[in-house]
Amino acid sequence: QVQLVESGGGVVQAGGSLRLSCAASGRIYSINDMGWYRQGPGKQREWVATITNGGSTNYADAVKGRFTISRDNAKTTVYLQMNTLKPEDTAVYSCNALLVAGITQRLGTYWGQGTQVTVSS
Repeated sequence: QVQLVESGGGVVQAGGSLRLSCAASGRIYSINDMGWYRQGPGKQREWVATITNGGSTNYADAVKGRFTISRDNAKTTVYLQMNTLKPEDTAVYSCNALLVAGITQRLGTYWGQGTQVTVSS
């Protein structure tokens, strides 16, 4: 069974920083892309950033220049460094991973449970 576990959320004042982590574990054979999404109060879930297995990154316009996505050397943990936070960044942040797992080595997308980030003005 595959698990993605996020950590690092919390409450921060506008202009502050937070670093989120998401660790993948379980019967994993390989991980392709990993990414972050968020869902603000009363809003639909939106994509934030993605990092490929090769290290290429992409960001939503709303966070470009403020957020940085990275992965550890083992490529099983993805991070989101969030700087210059704004109240509109308040959301539940979830990570996802496209990976091959299980006895059948099936490719699939897995999600973490989410972590709350609240930015006060």
